[in-house]
Amino acid sequence: MTESNVLTTPLYRLHRERSARLVPFAGYTLPVHYPTGILKEHQHTRTAAGLFDVSHMGQIQLTGAGAAAALERLMPMNIRDMPPGRQRYALLTNDQGGIRDDLMVSHYGDFLLLVVNAACKAEDIGYLRAELANDCAIDVREDRALLALQGPLAATVLTRFASQVADLTFMDVAQITIAGQECWISRSGYTGEDGFEISLPADCAEDFAQHLLAEEEVAPIGLGARDSLRLEAGLCLYGHDIDASTTPVEANLSWAIQKIRRQGGERAAGFPGSGVILNQLEQGVSQQRVGLRVIGRAPVREGAELIDAAGQQVGRVTSGGFAPSVGQPIAMGYVATALAATGTELQALVRSKPVPVQVTPLPFVPQRYHRR
Repeated sequence: MTESNVLTTPLYRLHRERSARLVPFAGYTLPVHYPTGILKEHQHTRTAAGLFDVSHMGQIQLTGAGAAAALERLMPMNIRDMPPGRQRYALLTNDQGGIRDDLMVSHYGDFLLLVVNAACKAEDIGYLRAELANDCAIDVREDRALLALQGPLAATVLTRFASQVADLTFMDVAQITIAGQECWISRSGYTGEDGFEISLPADCAEDFAQHLLAEEEVAPIGLGARDSLRLEAGLCLYGHDIDASTTPVEANLSWAIQKIRRQGGERAAGFPGSGVILNQLEQGVSQQRVGLRVIGRAPVREGAELIDAAGQQVGRVTSGGFAPSVGQPIAMGYVATALAATGTELQALVRSKPVPVQVTPLPFVPQRYHRR
């Protein structure tokens, strides 16, 4: 990728003014951290409120009476019965049962909003247009930015700008006018903390972000802490922990598949890869995504092989790093199902040297979403 074809977000100038270390990511120039560093940014989000620029994510608006039913054909989720004002974690699947992308689907009453991964954005847009163009209008909202305000004090801060957000609970969405701008707000995020994702017109995003950052509880947070926060929360990163070759069942994401779409449900099957996925829900799988607590201080990174006591390869690490909230290295990966039980002791090969790891429940830190 050359400098000339790397995109920037509406907050690019703000990142430069705040001396962020900028890196190319998913086709965009984004901050990996600010002068305080990843560790302090991570800790600040866990104790106060962090502001993330996630404008590189794709925002796709589906409009029309048939939008929900049409979208449901492409995923094993119940979209048709999702009420206005709610959001759902969803998966686009392929014919082999693999995951094309994971995304958030929000029902704003008059339209559905899909927030998709930046690396999958172009492919997702082409796929949706090919499959849904006859059923609904598909608008890629490149005119909107996306900010995430995350942490235990996020609600305290945002209610100063719009008192209505206090009424939202986890996975609620609402259209709220703030400072004359129409914002699409969800109470959700990618850190395991309470917080909000805010879609707003791109041309006012920098000013809005500056107002949030003027609040004493808020600090700007980069990609580095975003990754360590989501890893502690046990959340998947597309292209690493999940991809087109892993199924929802293998990834331990079966909880996202509602009963109505499963075997015996009123609208079972009818989505790409349904035969594979529904069979796995009934019969099980040969590998599963698990959490791994590293014994010792040596970090275990993506790609490390996992071996058993006999030295046989039984899995692989898909994400790993130091967890500031836990005080030690952690990882996620796939292991043979027979070895997926909590407490199972394995070894990860780091530069050909074995490092002891232990299968542990996910998430690594308690999730603190604001539930009903």
